[in-house]
Amino acid sequence: MPPGPKTYWSGGLTSDIFFTAWTEEKQKDPVPNNDFRTAIIQAFGLGQDDVYVYHAIASATLKQVQNAIAQGGNQGLHAWYRDEKEELLEPPPQSDIVAYTSIFNPATASNKAFSNFVSNAKKQSIRATVGTHLSSLRLLPSSISIPRSKTYVNPYLDFWRWSCQNLEWCGPNESTAKINTSHHILPIFMHHFGCVCPSYESIQVIKTLSRKRRVIDMGSGNGYWTYMLRREGLTVVAVDNMQSLWRTMWVTDTIVEDGIKYLKENSSGKDDVLLLVYPIVSLDFTKQILAGFAGDTICIAGTQNANGYTAFKDVTVNEYFEKEMKEFEKTVQIPLPSFAGKDEALYVFERKE
Repeated sequence: MPPGPKTYWSGGLTSDIFFTAWTEEKQKDPVPNNDFRTAIIQAFGLGQDDVYVYHAIASATLKQVQNAIAQGGNQGLHAWYRDEKEELLEPPPQSDIVAYTSIFNPATASNKAFSNFVSNAKKQSIRATVGTHLSSLRLLPSSISIPRSKTYVNPYLDFWRWSCQNLEWCGPNESTAKINTSHHILPIFMHHFGCVCPSYESIQVIKTLSRKRRVIDMGSGNGYWTYMLRREGLTVVAVDNMQSLWRTMWVTDTIVEDGIKYLKENSSGKDDVLLLVYPIVSLDFTKQILAGFAGDTICIAGTQNANGYTAFKDVTVNEYFEKEMKEFEKTVQIPLPSFAGKDEALYVFERKE
């Protein structure tokens, strides 16, 4: 496995060293005392006087992010849930937040955890609306068995779990599509880990359906998904034009090339699996990639609603495939660990026989 990551302004950290150093204590409590700034500085070997500006939808330094965290829900910073009159609802209890994050616990059977989250929700609670929403979209065939794991390591998942507790978030519901803002923490996650957190379940689904074929991580960004898949023994090619700046790079062998050109030069991916993590909306890049792919399996990690944040403007991933990709059928749609204000899932589409 190639070394990484490269974190600007830090010491000689590598991906494997980072994961080895991610102890059980850090997994349980990745952000002691809610001091997110210090936790990131220590995890990535940054200087105590770090002033790096994290550019994403908004721009912020670690100090500014920590100041926002200290404000809690003031000034609408935790305004994730509203009623039909657009009145702000009381935040969900911590027990419901823990139940939501537990859905993604690799040591628990995912179907059972999801079922418990839904069935144990109080009527008319935020948790109930989240459960109803996610249940209506979840699709995982019985032929895919997800083994439990007590040794699985995913630092991004641990940081994400902390963020849910701190930001009072217990998952997306139907109204999440109306949210067009997020929290200052997100740019930090994006720069150091990626746009969306891979779950254990999603990695296992890709592993199962790849059937030992090569995976093309198209628009791989900083390579976190590539690295996580490689840790499961998959052969993954990371392709990205590297026009976006990432503070941390998890792999060092990214093929820096236009994705459409790469497909044309590599048999249009005929014998490969295509993975698109947060595919971009602009310039019709995603549409061209999908049209040019000659393989049988497409995996997309993106939004479940039509907010236009990933992939397509004004239509959902499902709607686009039903209209424009009729030679494919959806076989999987499972929720991903969604950052506060987001609604994210892994989709798998396979070419019809």
